[in-house]
Amino acid sequence: MAVFLLEVGTEELPASFVGEAIAQWQAAIPTSLSEQFLSPDDISVYATPRRISVLISGLPDKQDDREEEVKGPPAKAAFRDGEPTKAAEGFARKQGVDVKDLEVRPTPKGDFVFVLKKTAGRKTAEILTELIPGWISGLDGKRFMRWGEGEMRFSRPIRWLVMLMDKKVLPLTIDNQDVQIVSDRTSRGHRVLHPEPITIKSANDYVEAMRKAFVMVDPAERLKVLTEQTEAAAKKLKGDAEMPEDLVAEVTNLIEWPTAVVGTFEDSYLSLPPEVITEVMISHQRYFPLRVKGAADSATAIDAKKTLLPKFVTISNGDPAKSEIIAEGNARVVRARMADGEYFYKSDAEQSLESFLPKLDTVTFQADLGSMSAKVERIEAITGFVADQLGLKKQAKTNAMRAAKLCKADLMTQMVYEFPELQGVMGQKYALVDGEEADVAAAMVEHYLPKGAGDSMPKTQTGQVVGIADRLDTLVSIFGLGQIPSGSSDPFALRRAAQGIVNIVWDGELKLNLNGLIEQSVAQFAKGFGELMKSKETSAEKLVQQLRDFFLQRVRTLLQEDQGIDYDLVNAVVGDGDADYAQRALEDLLDVGDRARFLQAIRDDKRLDAIYPTVNRSAKLAVKGDLDTAQLDPKGLVNAKLFEQSSEGEFLKGLEALLPKTESARASRDYSQLVAALTEIAPTVSEFFDGDNSVMVMAEDAAVKTNRLNLLGLLRNHARVLADFGAIVKPG
Repeated sequence: MAVFLLEVGTEELPASFVGEAIAQWQAAIPTSLSEQFLSPDDISVYATPRRISVLISGLPDKQDDREEEVKGPPAKAAFRDGEPTKAAEGFARKQGVDVKDLEVRPTPKGDFVFVLKKTAGRKTAEILTELIPGWISGLDGKRFMRWGEGEMRFSRPIRWLVMLMDKKVLPLTIDNQDVQIVSDRTSRGHRVLHPEPITIKSANDYVEAMRKAFVMVDPAERLKVLTEQTEAAAKKLKGDAEMPEDLVAEVTNLIEWPTAVVGTFEDSYLSLPPEVITEVMISHQRYFPLRVKGAADSATAIDAKKTLLPKFVTISNGDPAKSEIIAEGNARVVRARMADGEYFYKSDAEQSLESFLPKLDTVTFQADLGSMSAKVERIEAITGFVADQLGLKKQAKTNAMRAAKLCKADLMTQMVYEFPELQGVMGQKYALVDGEEADVAAAMVEHYLPKGAGDSMPKTQTGQVVGIADRLDTLVSIFGLGQIPSGSSDPFALRRAAQGIVNIVWDGELKLNLNGLIEQSVAQFAKGFGELMKSKETSAEKLVQQLRDFFLQRVRTLLQEDQGIDYDLVNAVVGDGDADYAQRALEDLLDVGDRARFLQAIRDDKRLDAIYPTVNRSAKLAVKGDLDTAQLDPKGLVNAKLFEQSSEGEFLKGLEALLPKTESARASRDYSQLVAALTEIAPTVSEFFDGDNSVMVMAEDAAVKTNRLNLLGLLRNHARVLADFGAIVKPG
C-alpha cells in the first residue's frame, strides 16, 4: 500500500479560507476517491497560511479489476431474424465487447440484451493525476483572485506544488499562461525561521519534515501548542487567559509555528471599562487578555482594576528569540488604541447619556420610517404596552420606560462610533456612571440579546421588556412597508427578531398576549404612517394577520428545529389550519411551548398510545355534531333520560369526573393530570364503542344521536385543551 502527498503552496492565505479549505477537502476528497473505486486507510487534510495539503495512506497501486452487468436495448430491437442490428452493434461497441458476447435474458418488461463487462483496474497514480486539478479548482471561498495572464482563480497565487506517491514525484503542471507550476518534491519551510527550500524525500516523511522546517501543518497540533503556551503564561502571571473560540480558531490559522509572547501596558489604562480593553485586544489586535484569577463578571464594572491584569498574550509566528522585541511592538500598538479609548471614554462620560438623545435625530433608521429618534419614541410606546400586559408595578414600569428612552443613546457616543461592537455595552457603562438604576443600565446591553442562536438571554425584566419592544417595532415598521422576508432574503433580520421575541418570552416565562400586543403596535404605527401604508396597499387588518402568520411560523421553527419536537405534534398545538389553536398559541406562548414539550414526552414514554385511539375516534365522530369546541361541562348538554345503555351513563360520569382535572390542568399548565384522567376514561369510551353495552352513535332518533355526539364532543373538547389529536400521526 502506498502513501500519497499533495501540497499546494501559496502566498499567505486568509485565516478564514484556511479553515474552509480543510473542511471542503475533507468532504470532497473521500467522495472523489470512492467514485474511482479507491478506499484508502486514512485521509488527513492539513493547512497553514502558506499551504493546503492532503496525506492519503493505504492506497493500492491500482484499482481492482471489475465486472459489471450492463443492460442494453430490447432483444427485438437488437436482433432481427437472428442477426444483430445496428442497435446491438452500437451497444457492443460502446461497451467495448464483441457482438457475440451479448446475451438475451427475460425481464418483467420483456427480453433484453445484457453484457458482462470486464474493466481492468487503472493505476492509482494515473487516476490521482487526473483528479487533483479538480480538487484544487473545486475549492471555493470569498474574494478569489486572478494572477498572471491566465484565467485561474484562487484565494491567493499558487507558488509551488508537491506531489509524491511514496518517494516518486507524480507529474502535473498547473498552466496559468505565463505562469506554469510544475509538481516536484520541493516545499517551503517557515518564512523566517527556515527560509531555505526543503526537499520531501517521501510522502510518509511530510509532517515531520515540515516540523523540522518550523511548520506545524496540522491545525490540531498548532491549536494544542498555542493553548498550552497561553494558559501556561497566564498561570505564571496568576491570571486566566480569555480565549474566545472564534479568536483561537483565527489565530490557529494565521500561524505556522506558535510562540506565546507576553505583552504589558500601563496600569493607568485599567481605569477604562474592561470591555473596552478586551475589545481592543480581541477584535482589533487578536491578542488574548489576561483576567484577574477568579474575577467576578465585569458587566457592572466601570473600570478594569479588579477584572484585568495590565498584560496580554499574543501568539507570534516569528523568531522566539525576538519575543521581547515582538512584545514591545505589540504593546506599542495596544497603548495607542487604549489612549484613543481613554480619550473617547472621558469625553463621553463628561455628559449624561440622556444628553446624546437629540443627536439621534440626525441618524436615519430607514428612509421611509424616519430617524432613530422616531424609532425610540415607538419603542417607548410599545414598552408601555408590554409593561401593562405584564402588570408591572409602578417602579418597574418607570424603569422600563426610562430604559426604552435611553436604549439607543450610546450610538451617538464617540466610543461606539470608534468601536461599533461596543454598542449597548457602553450604554450600560455610561448609565452606571450617570447613576441610573442598575436594571435600567443592564437593559442598555440586554435589549440586544439574544443576537443569534445560542446567545445569552436578557436577565432583567427591564431588558426583556425593552428587547421585545425594540424587535416588535422593527417587525411592524418593516412589514408596514410591505418588505416581508421571502426565501433567503431578510435584510432587516426580521426572522431573527421574531424568534428573539419568542425566545425572550419562553426564557423569561413572561405571560404575554402576543396577539394583543401585535394589534396595539400596528394601531400605533397606523396613526403615524397611515398614508404610507395606503401607498404600500397595506391595511392595519392585513398587517396584523401577516405578523401573526409570521410569528406562528417562527414558533413552529423553534419548536421543531431548536427543541426537537415532532412536526405533527407542533401542528397539534400551533394549529394545522385550525384558527382556534393559532390564536391560542400567540395569546399564550408559554402554554404552547409547554404543551408541545409535554406531547413529545408522552409520545416518547408511550403514554400517548394509551389515549390516542379513543380520543381520535371520538373526535372524528364528534364533527358530525354541532357542539362548540369550547364546551367542557356536560350540564345542560347531555340528557341522562335519553340513555339506552349503561355505557352512556358511565361515559357521563367519566366526563363529570374529568371536568375539574381538565380545568386544573389548564390553569396550572400541568397537563399530566389531564392525560392521566383521559387514560382513566379510555376503557369507558371503548365500552361505549365496542363493549357488550355499546351503542350506535348515529341513532335514528335525532335526540338520542345528538346526545351521544355531545358525549363524544365533550371528550374531544377536553383533549383539545392539550392538543388537536386529529393532527397527530397515528402511533406505530
